[in-house]
Amino acid sequence: MNFYTTHNRLGILGGGQLGKMLINEANKLNIGCKVMDSNSDAPCSNLVEHFIIGDLLCYDDVYNFGKTVDILTIEIENVNTDALEKLEKEGVKVYPSSKNIKTIQNKSIQKNFYLDNKLPSSYFKTFKNIEELIIEAEAEKCKYPFVWKSARFGYDGKGVKIIKTFEDLKNLPNIECIIEDKVHIKKELSIIIARNNNGQEINFPTVEMEFNDANLVDKVICPAQISDNINKKAIDIALKTSRAFSHIGLLAIELFLTDKDEILINEVAPRPHNSGHHTIECCITSQFEQHLRSVLNLDLGSTSIKIPGIMLNLVGEENHTGEVIYEKIEDVLKTDGATIHIYGKKQTKPNRKMGHITLVNKDLNKAKKLADKIRKSIKVISK
Repeated sequence: MNFYTTHNRLGILGGGQLGKMLINEANKLNIGCKVMDSNSDAPCSNLVEHFIIGDLLCYDDVYNFGKTVDILTIEIENVNTDALEKLEKEGVKVYPSSKNIKTIQNKSIQKNFYLDNKLPSSYFKTFKNIEELIIEAEAEKCKYPFVWKSARFGYDGKGVKIIKTFEDLKNLPNIECIIEDKVHIKKELSIIIARNNNGQEINFPTVEMEFNDANLVDKVICPAQISDNINKKAIDIALKTSRAFSHIGLLAIELFLTDKDEILINEVAPRPHNSGHHTIECCITSQFEQHLRSVLNLDLGSTSIKIPGIMLNLVGEENHTGEVIYEKIEDVLKTDGATIHIYGKKQTKPNRKMGHITLVNKDLNKAKKLADKIRKSIKVISK
């Protein structure tokens, strides 16, 4: 299937910043894209000829959209998988598969997948609702502190809470959930694996992530500052995870490096990921180009590091909701090795991802110093 010179079209479910960066790469290859999102002002809305307003969780909207494209991919997991399964049966190529999205959408199913496939992850228990968890806690069967997570629809730190006492269970939503042991973490790592239908697979370099108080990624450091032995162990686990899913496209595997140098899987995402934004400037092939190569079954590109770098997320400041202002953004343009990506969201709110900045330097320590300086300067506020 020649996507460069025909009218074959790639469909993308979700019109956010990941879709925007995917489309930027698709345009370089003259690949036509069609996007569906519920928000008419989504970052992708003015980038493609065919931008469709639709509910990603609505069976009819997803099915009808999928029937109009040749290959369908996602930039967000919260989509209707029943519609995707029907499309697959009717011959539409859907990557990632409906089966994998369904597994990853639900953290309870996801954690059991790791258990079934002998993949290392923290100890967990699943509950149909908060009432079941409270009964368990009242019977003193919970070891504090532990991590509570909603089974579905949690993202960017939402749907996650550290439970230190029984009182912390109050006011949690009465939904399906899991609890996990609170792991003593030395570093949080991420590895992105790409696979295509020809059996090719390749990993991006391991990165480490630092988080803000809202449990959002604040900084991504490439390459991760870990030993060769730890790096090999992490890559081996990431590849084993990727093969267990038999996924096509990208799979981002978030990992915990414990204080005992164990590697545990935290969560995965079957799409381009926040921990891979630096690849646009730092690697020979960006994660977005690689995702396209994977789902279109093209040869995979080199993931070698061109230059080390730091990625900073730009998120909305606390107590700021409304029309966005990027305070002192001109400081980025004055900084050697700095590249800014503004996502095009018109409204900011606390901790909403509004853009990112990549700072590259042959000396990673110099890139870190520049990142710290930029972080203190730039603020995402409202009018």
